[in-house]
Amino acid sequence: MAKKVETNNHNELSQEELLEVLKDRFENNRHRHEGLKWEDVQAKLHADTKKLESLHNMEQTGGEPDVVGYDKEKGGYIFYDCAAESPKGRRSVCYDREALESRKKHKPENSAVDMAAEIGIELLTEEEYRALQQLGEFDKKTSSWVQTPTDIRERGGALFCDYRFGHVFLYHNGAESYYAARGFRGSLLV
Repeated sequence: MAKKVETNNHNELSQEELLEVLKDRFENNRHRHEGLKWEDVQAKLHADTKKLESLHNMEQTGGEPDVVGYDKEKGGYIFYDCAAESPKGRRSVCYDREALESRKKHKPENSAVDMAAEIGIELLTEEEYRALQQLGEFDKKTSSWVQTPTDIRERGGALFCDYRFGHVFLYHNGAESYYAARGFRGSLLV
């Protein structure tokens, strides 16, 4: 069974407080979602309390979620973790459950894939990670696990990205590895 998601902020936010935090972030970062209106986003959030709970979990683990676009095909707003560095409450995790169980000693508390499922989000893909970097500079000191293709994962590997020297870098590591400066970023469609 997966471990409970640990939060950075033990002061739980009420729904109204969370909506205020999200609204302020939305208004202060208009370059991430030009042409979109907070009132429309808020209406979607009020209609889906489960997604609002996922956003609360993203916020509580240090993700600083914000709207980065609108998916016309699916009819929903796209949120990504927009914290400057990989979310603090989601670091020091290996890639997935299989990797966690394969470690004999010094196991991390959790895995990125399990935590994402508990939070109710998806790990960013490489493409989504690169799109995020078009909106700012993220992970200049940390790195983030990204979704890993099955053929790489079957061979024991996993992928992660960071931003250094003005470029996004994609790397590989053993899926069971974990580091204090590596976490994961997620996406949520509302």
